[in-house]
Amino acid sequence: MVFKRLLGSLGVGGPAVDTVLDPIAAVPGGTLSGQVHLKGGNADFTIDHITLELIARVETEHEHGESEGSVVFERFTVGGGFRLAEGEHRSIPFAVTLPWETPITELYGQPLGIVLGVRTELGVAGAKDKGDLDPLVVRPLPAQEAVLEALGQLGFGFKSADLEYGHIRGTGQQLPFYQEIELTPAPAYAHQVNEIEVTLLANPAGMEVVIEADKRGGLFSEGHDAVTWYTVSHADVPHRNWNAEVDGWMRQLVEPRATYGSHGSYGHSTPFTDKGHGGHRGDSHGHRSGPGMGTVVAAGAAGLAVGVVGGLVAAEVVDEVGDFFEGDEDDAGDED
Repeated sequence: MVFKRLLGSLGVGGPAVDTVLDPIAAVPGGTLSGQVHLKGGNADFTIDHITLELIARVETEHEHGESEGSVVFERFTVGGGFRLAEGEHRSIPFAVTLPWETPITELYGQPLGIVLGVRTELGVAGAKDKGDLDPLVVRPLPAQEAVLEALGQLGFGFKSADLEYGHIRGTGQQLPFYQEIELTPAPAYAHQVNEIEVTLLANPAGMEVVIEADKRGGLFSEGHDAVTWYTVSHADVPHRNWNAEVDGWMRQLVEPRATYGSHGSYGHSTPFTDKGHGGHRGDSHGHRSGPGMGTVVAAGAAGLAVGVVGGLVAAEVVDEVGDFFEGDEDDAGDED
């Protein structure tokens, strides 16, 4: 075992920490488990607390454009209140529950370009020090996978995914950001919409599905955004024809007079999120490409399983994720 981080605030000879996550698929609302390995320094130290932070790379829209930052969206204290002897090796097991709205980072084993991390904070001798930052992989819940699978079966293609700072009005959203999955339209809808954005907000009872379409303009009309909102129960997942269900959602969304779905209220006509700067949920004329841009989604049995064009996108995703964990550790706790 190689200990990744020596406590910088204590200088050479301080304790070292390394957190190892169990190789079990994490899902929103599920258990994240592992062990925090400690190695004592050149003297005895009192470990005041061991805290795990969940960190996400989030995009923020503002009047001058867009920027990216890191947001700590959950903290868990998993140990502390003991003496770590000189040179002592000690392992602290933990099992914590992820927030229900934890973003998904992969689909059918393929990365979506969403960056999440787990960072360990060690409180020693009245000082706090940030330890190692480990990537967190989260797979979709059955309800989320069912909707995404149906979209793939219907011919929609994966374009990109990102995390947007802000709140979708009319929903039960708890985190300060939400995940958007951008899709290219299925052939049946390509003449009516430019792209689709889907947000899947999980909760203990089920999931809220928010779908926004960038509708094309007609001969005598301008293009505009249309939004609809649905709720899905976890218990209903095995008992519904999801292809028919989602196709019905899409048909309702792209109807000529569709502007906002009848299942939820989003306030006045243009903005329907509260980002603190008057922005709306997504600018249909300026979407971000993101690290997942350019991938295609294979319809059929694999639904939205992400394929790679020329093998380039996967490498880009890995590079971006690697840059985050190598270069942003010192800033990862800064929350705007």
